[in-house]
Amino acid sequence: MPSNKSVSDAPITQFVNCRILKDHKLQWEDLWVREGKILNPEKLFFDEEGFADHKVDCEDKIIAPGFIDVQINGGYGIDFSQASSDIRGGVALVAKKILEHGVTSFCPTLVTSPSDIYHKVIPELRVQDGGPEGAGVLGIHLEGPFISEEKRGAHPPKFLRTFKAGGLADLMEIYGHLDNVAMVTLAPELANSAAAIHELSGRGIAVSLGHSMADLSQAEEAVQHGAKFITHLFNAMLPFHHRDPGIVGLLTSDRVPPGRTVYYGMIADGIHTHPAALRIAHRAHPAGLVLVTDAVMAMGLPPGRHTLGQQQIDIQGLHAYLTGCTVEAALEAASLHPAQMLGISHRKGTLEYGTDADFVVLDDTLTVRETYIAGQQVWRK
Repeated sequence: MPSNKSVSDAPITQFVNCRILKDHKLQWEDLWVREGKILNPEKLFFDEEGFADHKVDCEDKIIAPGFIDVQINGGYGIDFSQASSDIRGGVALVAKKILEHGVTSFCPTLVTSPSDIYHKVIPELRVQDGGPEGAGVLGIHLEGPFISEEKRGAHPPKFLRTFKAGGLADLMEIYGHLDNVAMVTLAPELANSAAAIHELSGRGIAVSLGHSMADLSQAEEAVQHGAKFITHLFNAMLPFHHRDPGIVGLLTSDRVPPGRTVYYGMIADGIHTHPAALRIAHRAHPAGLVLVTDAVMAMGLPPGRHTLGQQQIDIQGLHAYLTGCTVEAALEAASLHPAQMLGISHRKGTLEYGTDADFVVLDDTLTVRETYIAGQQVWRK
C-alpha cells in the first residue's frame, strides 16, 4: 500500500510462495509488481515505507520471465507470409492464442516471398506492447529471400534473391522499408552481403545467418560485420566437419569479437534436431541457446495439408523435447537469451527490478499455469 512517502499511488501486488528465476537460479523469494514493472521491495519498505495492496499465493509454483519467440511463421490457420485481407487481425489471433504457451513477446516471421508480399505485409506488422489482447510484437523477422538456393529448405526457389550491390538499395527494393523489422536471416556467402549486414546492424536490426552454404571463415567475417544470431542451428546449413565446421563452428570460434555473444536458435522438437545434437550445442555454448518454435500456420490445427508462405506442406504432429540441461537453463533459453540477442534485456527476459512485469507461472512439470503481461494476468489454465 502506498504511504505518504510513496513515489506512486498505484496498487502494489506481492506474489508469495513462489520460486522465481533470478541470477540464473530458482530462488524462494516474493515478486513485487507495481505499474507493470518489477519492484525492488527494499526500496519499497525502507524508502517509501509502503507494502502490498494485494497478495497472490503461487502455491509453490515457479515464476519465470515471459517467453520470447523470435521465429514464428504463424499458427491457428494464420500464415504471416500471406497477404490476407486482414493481416493485423491474423497477427492478433496468434498473439492471443500463444499466451497459453507462456509467450509474452514474439517476432512474426516471414519466409521467402515475392516482393509485393513484403510490400503489403510489412507495413501491417507493427511493434506493439502486449496485454490482455495478446502477446507483444517486438518486430518482424524476415527469413529470406537473401539465402542459398542449395540450403533453401521449404523456401520457394523462384523468389530467392542475391545482393546486386549490397547495402540499403537491395534491401529496400525487396522489402519496401525496414520499419518495425527486428531481424533478418541471410546467407553470408552471397556476394556483397557484408554491406547489407553492416547496414542492418547499424540500424539495430539483428542479422542472423541461416539457409546457408557458408564455411566458418565466411560466418566469422559476417559476425565481425555485426551478425549475432544463427537461424535454427544445424538445419539448412553445411553439416559440421572437423576440417571446416561451417556456421556451427561459431559456437566455439576464437574470432568472435571480444564482448560479443553469438546466439543460436534451436527447434527442440526431437525432429528438426536430434536431442544429442542439441546437447552438444548447449554444452559447447550454453549462453547462446535460444529456443524457437519455428511454428507454422498448422500450430493449433489437426494434422494435414497447410501452407508455409507460398508452399504447401504436410504436418503430421508436433512435439517438443529438451533434455540434458537444467530447468533454469531451459527457461533462460526461452526468455533471457532471446532478449539479450535483440538488445532488450534491460526491459524484457528477466525478473530484475525495474524490468517489465512479463512473466509466466509454471508447475514442476514446466506446464504453463498462468501468463502475466505488465503485471496483469492475461491467461490462466
